[in-house]
Amino acid sequence: MPHLVNYAARLRIGGVGTVAVLGSINMDLVVRVRELPRPGDTVLGDRLLTIQGGKGGNQAVAAARLGASVRMVGRVGADSFGPSLISGLRDDGIDTSGVVVDESEPSGAALIVVDTSGENVIAVAPGANSKVGGDDVARLRAGLGARDVVVMQLEIPLETVLSAIDVAHAAGARVLLNAAPSGVFAGRAMPHVDVLIVNEGEAAELGGDSLRRAVGALVVTLGAAGSVVYEHDRETRIEPHRVEAVDATAAGDAVVGAAAFALARGASVVDAVRLGNAAGAATVTRMGARPSLPTPADLKRLFGIELDEFVKVKT
Repeated sequence: MPHLVNYAARLRIGGVGTVAVLGSINMDLVVRVRELPRPGDTVLGDRLLTIQGGKGGNQAVAAARLGASVRMVGRVGADSFGPSLISGLRDDGIDTSGVVVDESEPSGAALIVVDTSGENVIAVAPGANSKVGGDDVARLRAGLGARDVVVMQLEIPLETVLSAIDVAHAAGARVLLNAAPSGVFAGRAMPHVDVLIVNEGEAAELGGDSLRRAVGALVVTLGAAGSVVYEHDRETRIEPHRVEAVDATAAGDAVVGAAAFALARGASVVDAVRLGNAAGAATVTRMGARPSLPTPADLKRLFGIELDEFVKVKT
């Protein structure tokens, strides 16, 4: 009776779970400009910044900086970027035993252009991320339990994500999917996704209102306007924190990572997104994706949030 076993495993139990992230690890090459270039334009910018990134890596760091126990599963290339990408994750206390050095591909890289208002355009060369597959899903599976939260995005092969969703569900872990970039997932059924986080454009591309019935909880981020949570036929609007934006590159990753941190401590989806909103707002106040991800001290300084009071562990 596997359906009974799965149901029992998925009951929320007390204590703190691990955040397991399966996803992309990139090196970000960032240039800041006065205005984003239009097609055919050449614009001058500031100096080139080389910053560790990737949606998977950023979301792992976002959760770890708030105090989550995090393990990362993914791939980097056997090039000059690879060792620094791994050591950067370790510097934030992340378990990198699931990160493989792939001899056949370079490390993933993202080319990011940011204007003075914090808006950006991004192009990604997947590199080793395109080789994340069945062996990596097996590494993800090891040790998964009902307290854990599995976080995924769509910068790795879709077949790998779909397999990992089923594996995480079977282990009783909670599945948090950030469906970005969304195009590859359009039209897919999502019965084992517990929390889906997308922005407005991604929500429209994935089916709009029908998404509310496709997943356990749907979170639509609205940038400076906050977020909306759709869960159990209820709609909850999460108000934004007002800040001066410098660089919005990692705002979405901060929302996802902070929400995963909170969910692993037993928080409701609404409370998890409230924390995610604060983390996202804190992130846009500084330049650079990975460096801008906040600590508990940042959330207290900017918004008066005492993390241990905001997210209490359910026992």
